[in-house]
Amino acid sequence: MLFSRRFLPYFVTQCLGALNDNVFKNVLLLLVSYSQVDELPIDVHLFVNLAAGLFILPFLLFSAHAGQVADSVDKALLIRRLKVLELVIMTVAIFAIISHSYLVMLLLLFLTGVQSAYFGPVKYSLLPRVLRDSELVSGNAWVEMGTFLAILAGTISAGMIVASDYATYWAAATVFILALIGMTASWFIPSIPAHSDVKPRFAIISATMANIKKVRQSPEIWTAILAISWFWFVGATYLTQFPNFARITLNADPTVVSLLLLLFSVGIGTGSFICERLSCRQVELGVMPLGLMLLAIFGIDLYFALPAMTSVETLYSLQSFIVEAEHYRLMLDLFMIGVGGGLFIVPLYTYIQARAKEGECAQAIASNNIINALFMVSSAIFAMLALNVLQWSIAQLFLLLASANLVVLAYLLWRWPELLLSVISYLIRRVRYTTKLLDTGELHKSPRLLVVVEQATWRDLAVIFGSFSHPLLFAPEVYQKTANHGLASWILSRLTWYAERHIDIDSVICGDKSSVDKLKTRAEFVDFKVVLVKFDAVAGRVQKVEITPLAAEGDRLTGFA
Repeated sequence: MLFSRRFLPYFVTQCLGALNDNVFKNVLLLLVSYSQVDELPIDVHLFVNLAAGLFILPFLLFSAHAGQVADSVDKALLIRRLKVLELVIMTVAIFAIISHSYLVMLLLLFLTGVQSAYFGPVKYSLLPRVLRDSELVSGNAWVEMGTFLAILAGTISAGMIVASDYATYWAAATVFILALIGMTASWFIPSIPAHSDVKPRFAIISATMANIKKVRQSPEIWTAILAISWFWFVGATYLTQFPNFARITLNADPTVVSLLLLLFSVGIGTGSFICERLSCRQVELGVMPLGLMLLAIFGIDLYFALPAMTSVETLYSLQSFIVEAEHYRLMLDLFMIGVGGGLFIVPLYTYIQARAKEGECAQAIASNNIINALFMVSSAIFAMLALNVLQWSIAQLFLLLASANLVVLAYLLWRWPELLLSVISYLIRRVRYTTKLLDTGELHKSPRLLVVVEQATWRDLAVIFGSFSHPLLFAPEVYQKTANHGLASWILSRLTWYAERHIDIDSVICGDKSSVDKLKTRAEFVDFKVVLVKFDAVAGRVQKVEITPLAAEGDRLTGFA
């Protein structure tokens, strides 16, 4: 997959885009902060905050329109046009950087944010169109790893460029060359025709509200978006506070900031690929709570791993920081926080891509980007209140965030019954047993199914729930047979189909023979295929589940031989 034409040019393009955004943004901030303060027409602190806000603002303003555009045009063509726009922006940036035109660079930073806002929806909605179902988790893992390593590389490279001789010339050349290579790579992306006939309508407020309203009609996708936004709330707080955390709490110089960024970013990449292994090449929402638990456990431990404050006049350099044994636990905590982030976010992005309706995936991603931006802005406001108004330390802020992860986990498990049953299903199918599907026709990947199961326990229903790719609900007759099983019964009651309940067009309904017979008489289920699920006896730790088609004869089902 990685070296195929359907993925590699896209992967190179998106990584170079993320890298270039961060090189340009950080070069601008560093030049302003350290080199040319006297040349600024406005206060330096106002300029820095304005730069951060202008880069985020386009995601709030234009993401809704970007999602509509990404769903309605050829995705490869859209990416090429956006990369040409990036090259134009960076061509103008050459002259702005060399002439120290900081207000022009500020405008270009806003335009870079606009380009990124339009690239975001197509970046994620492209994957389910070019990757097989078994490759989707792996593709998202590579994208998350590439994005965070690009952020890291851009931050470090900007520091090296500004610290070098002829910094402005190196900066101008770097952003232009990265844009040029990225544009060249985009021309190798194969055509991906649009699946939606809806024409985009440019209206900032109404389009944004309509986009969010549409996504909220799917409570599961909306909850996944809120969970992803929480990750960006936490992640943005960590990344923003690392410089002051290193200087004030760890008594370290800027080289240690790079180490903290490295540990966090590599941890996210590692967690993304651990998620791929744990998911066994399919969408496994049940892996996600493990990531949130790691964020909480190692975030809390980070607070207790901090070395005692000492009045040392000399700041730790990178080398002197690493050789101190008391810092090893702290470094492990930061790495594992990143691992938790990767395990947390990859299943959520994959889930949205898999569950979004055809022709609406980019719009779902656009809504996600809007809410992400709101949460990141909120994280900055929250940090200012905690540190400046309440006079908390950065360590206390990190402790609060880590503890809040447990509250968020409890909320998600309560609010999202599919998540809780996915966790139980994963533990049964992947931990307690090794479940092997006997499904030569790959019926478990098909939408619009009526699944027949006889004499199933609640554990069997959990296995069935995790074995099918599309949203699954249970017929009332199946739920009633598990009515005295405490937590399992409560979960199944929230995932039970009833006549008034709206179902997704691609849903799967699980019931016994009599309930499926009744469902086949209803107009909405006439074209649903009927399959039979049978459980073989467990041999050792292997549990075999056979899925076979059933034929309908009149209003009755046949094939129960």
